[in-house]
Amino acid sequence: MDVICREWRDFRDLIEMAAVVYQRLTHGVRFAQASLSSALRAYNARMSTSTQEYMEAVEHLPRGATLILQKVSWDDYQALTDDLMIAGRHVRVSYDHGRVEIMSPLNEHEGYARFIDDLVRVYAEHLNVKLEKLGQTTWRRRILQQGLEPDCCYYVTNAGRIIGIKRIDLDVDPPPDIAVEIDITTDSLSKFHIYAALEVPEIWRYDGENFQFYQRAGASYHKTAESSVLPGLKPQMLASALEQSKTEGQTAALAAFRKTLTGVSGLRDDPRRSS
Repeated sequence: MDVICREWRDFRDLIEMAAVVYQRLTHGVRFAQASLSSALRAYNARMSTSTQEYMEAVEHLPRGATLILQKVSWDDYQALTDDLMIAGRHVRVSYDHGRVEIMSPLNEHEGYARFIDDLVRVYAEHLNVKLEKLGQTTWRRRILQQGLEPDCCYYVTNAGRIIGIKRIDLDVDPPPDIAVEIDITTDSLSKFHIYAALEVPEIWRYDGENFQFYQRAGASYHKTAESSVLPGLKPQMLASALEQSKTEGQTAALAAFRKTLTGVSGLRDDPRRSS
């Protein structure tokens, strides 16, 4: 009965929105805007109520823990991720046909992600590669009923296409070329099928010791010894820099990483570099 009632409420919302269009045509823009605002307030109030319990659960989620929710609607998932962003909660949320997974990362998790970003920046600057980083971003498509949030992600091949876009829409815009997953307390392999559905070409995975690159092949990924997006870059190069940063510090590790790039050939002629 709850499902039937909810479907009716959603249908009623559509009727109200259609009425706004008619009002705009017959009574003017201001009247229509007022009606639309009223309808949206009612809708948002209902959504806030439905996600309040989820938000309260996240507030009590310890660092390193994962919360699983079942039978969550797409609209509630969207509302939850929006509310988490507004609240400044640094969790990772994935959605797969009603199943929501919320992970609260450890401090070291965040530290690894930031240092990997530093390494990628050094690569791009040293080898003159056009690259755009978006960090932790929610990637989702309603038509697929799937979405997730990598620890960081990069545009390389399509970097020029997303510059200046404030809100990337995967229905019209390309996905990131690289997504990075830090697997300290969780295993991101279970989310690879979502990345494949979103058509992300390459995934990097780091578990605190080992670094692995994966390239997309249809609906799955396979390990690769070198990045296809950033030519010449190998998982071991990043793993070595991360290990060195743990004992000698990040400055020394970045300097050593920069030296390893000097010996990498053939990158400056790659068509993906900035002109």
